[in-house]
Amino acid sequence: MDGILEVVRGFANSGVTVNHFLALSTLMFLIGLYGILTRRNLIAVLMGVEILLNAAMLNFVAIAAYSGDSRLTGQTFALFIVSLAAAEVAVGLAIFINVFRSKGGVTTEDLMEMKN
Repeated sequence: MDGILEVVRGFANSGVTVNHFLALSTLMFLIGLYGILTRRNLIAVLMGVEILLNAAMLNFVAIAAYSGDSRLTGQTFALFIVSLAAAEVAVGLAIFINVFRSKGGVTTEDLMEMKN
């Protein structure tokens, strides 16, 4: 995690401000939200959630780097986000396998049919 922090701090000396990182994070968040709201395939929805989590992680690391955080709180939150993403993928793939075995496809409509 220290490597990411050093890269972000290196950008601080090149004229890139925290606003640039926040704008990139906002763009990533909107792309992930669009992927969640418009896709029918559950794997594409899961990829949208991953993009959302990466946007949050970028926010934490960038703000920690530009604020001079010496307690590594941004990196700690980033580590929690990575572990949350790994758990989400494990649970999501287990659900995908069960839906595919019972319905023969992996779409949001298949999940709605299983709800009833």
